[in-house]
Amino acid sequence: MIEIRIHGKGGQGAVMAAEMLAKAAFYEGSEVQAFPSFGVERRGAPVESYVRIDKKPIRLRSHIYEPDYLIVFDHHLFDVVDVYKGLKKNGLVFVNALDFKQKKKNITVISQDMSSLVKKYLGRDIVNTAMIYLFAQQTGLIRLENVIKAVREVFHDRPELMKKNLKLLKVLEKELN
Repeated sequence: MIEIRIHGKGGQGAVMAAEMLAKAAFYEGSEVQAFPSFGVERRGAPVESYVRIDKKPIRLRSHIYEPDYLIVFDHHLFDVVDVYKGLKKNGLVFVNALDFKQKKKNITVISQDMSSLVKKYLGRDIVNTAMIYLFAQQTGLIRLENVIKAVREVFHDRPELMKKNLKLLKVLEKELN
């Protein structure tokens, strides 16, 4: 089973990112589970969401305590919460940052400034689609065509936002390849 923990701040789209990632993995033929963890926090407070991906039915119903992957929407969260907590040895971390230099043994960090690109194409710093693209591109677990399907499904009731996110995916494909 692959377990992914997504860290963001309220309003950055971490919950929607988990849903999007799970849908994309489902289109790959996997069994999936996605859920958030937040309380009465306000906009800007730390939020976590979780995704499980497996080829067989997922019966586990708990938070993810030992993720294989971390997706971090804001590098400032490392100053506020223990983002690395429980990350498996040789874990892979994706960070939305220009040049993130956090050194941890047996952990690979991939940092990419998604905020700049997203602001340009969406007009707001909501990096969920961009970070899911980065995850899919770097891990090879999900094909771009299935990320596109997931974006279409998640944003089906907001056609203008769907159009902008689909355009963003095309831009990311050109910029990051």
